[in-house]
This record gives sequence, C-alpha cells and structure tokens, in this order.
Amino acid sequence: MLTGKNLVAGYRRGEPVLDGVDVEVPGGAVVGLAGPSGCGKSTLAKVLGLLHRPWSGRIEVDGTEVTGFRHRTPRHQRLAVGIVFQHPRPAVDPRLTLREIVAEAAGADVPALAEEVGLTAELLSRRPHEVSDGQLQRACLARALAPRPDYLVCDEMTAMLDASTTAALVRVVDRRVRERGTGVLAISHDEELLRHCADHVVHLNASI
Repeated sequence: MLTGKNLVAGYRRGEPVLDGVDVEVPGGAVVGLAGPSGCGKSTLAKVLGLLHRPWSGRIEVDGTEVTGFRHRTPRHQRLAVGIVFQHPRPAVDPRLTLREIVAEAAGADVPALAEEVGLTAELLSRRPHEVSDGQLQRACLARALAPRPDYLVCDEMTAMLDASTTAALVRVVDRRVRERGTGVLAISHDEELLRHCADHVVHLNASI
C-alpha cells in the first residue's frame, strides 16, 4: 500500500496547496483521482512520487515511512514508486535519444520495454525534438516502468495525447496492474476516462 496521511504541502509557507489530505493506493488496483484545476492534484502526485517533501503528514510505502525525498529517498523506496507527468518534454534531457531516456533507469531492458509501450527501433534512435508528444510519452512511461515499481503515479499522463495513444498507454498500465500487481494512482481531469480505467474514483476537493 502506498499511503499519504494528513498531508499538508505547498510551495510558499502559509499557503498550503494540500491541507490534511489522506490517500491510499493498494497494490493491484487503479485509484482514479479527479478534481478542479488548482486543487493540488499535481502537488499530490509529486508528494506521492517522492519528489516533493510535504510540510507535515506521513508517506508510507508498504507500511514503512518515507524519510527522504528526491535524491535522499532510500533506494528501495525510490525504485518502488514510479511517476509519469503530463508534459513529457520538461521531464527528459533533450540531448538524449529515446533509447537513452528509457535506459536511464538502472537495469532497463530497453528492447522489451520499447515493445511493451509500442516504440520501434527507429524511434528509439531519435531525440525528443524529432518525435511527437505521444511517442515521447511512451518513452517516459517505459522509463518509469523499467525498475518494475510496485506503485505508479500517473499525473494527467494522457492529457496531451490523441485517443489512440491514450488507449495504448492505458492498456500498458492495465497490463502491469493485472500481471504484476502494480498499484496505480491515475490523476486526470477526464472523469469519463477514470471511470473506464479505475477501480474507483475519488475527488481531491472532497474527503479522500
């Protein structure tokens, strides 16, 4: 279980974006998270993705409290949680090829991951400016899946993508849930999509 308990977080002291939020992501389940713009969905994604330290509250990975964030996160916890952002371009080094982006994760089986997310060998040799947003997002998803995380946080992962690419990436994530018991927090403004792919949907502007 990936849990956040009584989370308070933000960027300016005295102006919390999250104020007393509780959330649970069980293994083998997809939890959908919806809410209006500005309610703190992306901040919650960064906190649960172990990239942003909350001001107070507690993050636990399988019952063990997380004590460090970003590069200070204990390695076994860092590898246990993957994250995919809405905008893939700021999330990658533009100098790298897609193959190198996927391979950034230690031990990545690049050919197998490329096949899983639908990237051809020809696309792997290209750099970010030479591919579409959808193709780059496939590489970002492959990178997040490479360490075989127990939990995956998807922050509006498909918001910028066309319907066919959205469906393809949702299938990849769903397969990980069914075959490996990955727990997923799927954040989206598209409640119809969440109702389709999530086991249940919660709202950040309500009690979760």
